[in-house]
Amino acid sequence: MHDLTKISVVLPSLDPDEKLIAVVDGLLEYGFTDIILVNDGSKQENLHYFLDLAAQHPEINLLHHEVNKGKGAALKNAFRWFLENRPDSLGVVTVDGDNQHHPEDTRACCENMLESGHVTLGCRDFTLDHVPPRSRFGNQTTSAIFKIFVGMTLSDTQTGLRAIPRSVLKQFCEVSGDRFEYETNMLLAMKQYGIPFDEVKIRTVYIEENKSSHFHPIRDSWRIYKLILKHFFRYTVSALASSVVDIGLYALLTSLLSDILSGALLTGVATTGARVVSSLMNFYVNHKMVFQSKQSTKTAMLRYYALAVPQMLVQLLLTEGSYVLLNIGEDQTFLRTLIYTVVMTILYVASFMIQQRWVFAAKTEETEEVR
Repeated sequence: MHDLTKISVVLPSLDPDEKLIAVVDGLLEYGFTDIILVNDGSKQENLHYFLDLAAQHPEINLLHHEVNKGKGAALKNAFRWFLENRPDSLGVVTVDGDNQHHPEDTRACCENMLESGHVTLGCRDFTLDHVPPRSRFGNQTTSAIFKIFVGMTLSDTQTGLRAIPRSVLKQFCEVSGDRFEYETNMLLAMKQYGIPFDEVKIRTVYIEENKSSHFHPIRDSWRIYKLILKHFFRYTVSALASSVVDIGLYALLTSLLSDILSGALLTGVATTGARVVSSLMNFYVNHKMVFQSKQSTKTAMLRYYALAVPQMLVQLLLTEGSYVLLNIGEDQTFLRTLIYTVVMTILYVASFMIQQRWVFAAKTEETEEVR
């Protein structure tokens, strides 16, 4: 068993009740000796919980926000305080103040982080019968979106129990977002910078169906989903811009070369010239702006064209093969267009996933056991 005195607990709270006392008591009982408690602009009638706990327990370091700034701001404030005031500590563990994280699970996440050097996420089991339907549906949807559009397989995308080694805290302090979207941005940053992570299964606790949560279903869900899908939106804009360039160059080259070339040769030269320029533009936009990849240009470009060329062949085979298999003639314009659209849509999403997971994938950072 590892020494937990080198781990600081980050505990943000807004308008707490007696459950916060139970959280602190449990953490102290299980061996945690340093708690960074953040009052995120709570109402006057709730301040006594913070003041009483800080007065009773020297293990608590109390940080105050005069007004509510959001969970993300509270976490980053605590991270910065930790980096400045705990030079010999090995990392932090974030815990929610509603008593949904059992201290034994908190300890298990910390021990895994100390052994592996990885960010460790405490993940709930949403298949259990007592999980509120809204929570089950929300997590399953978000997990699916993360897997398709981010390339991360996560069991619990909204877990507040996260053990984080000191080595990555500075990066997390620079992650944008001040409210619930910050925790999603942390996951996206892990993907972007190749920060390795583990999952540890924890108890799935819902007190009064999570009624004490300050999560706003519509507003905060929109903030989260727009972050997850931002790469796909940018990817779509990049593809549309490249298509405009491709069509424009094809028309220009056809016009300029029509006096010296004709027929299939003119079409081939114009198509090749337009496709080369538009694909290079698409590559650089995807590399620098869409995926913001740290992959070297040379490696990414080789992978990009290793994907693009087979993709063109697959598109041709699937489209023409469907026409033959379904016996669709040239006069059946609607069906041909429908099949072409379906094939292009499938390949479009598949190409996005491959580019994100392989072409522009971040290198995984080397990690060592934290001691």
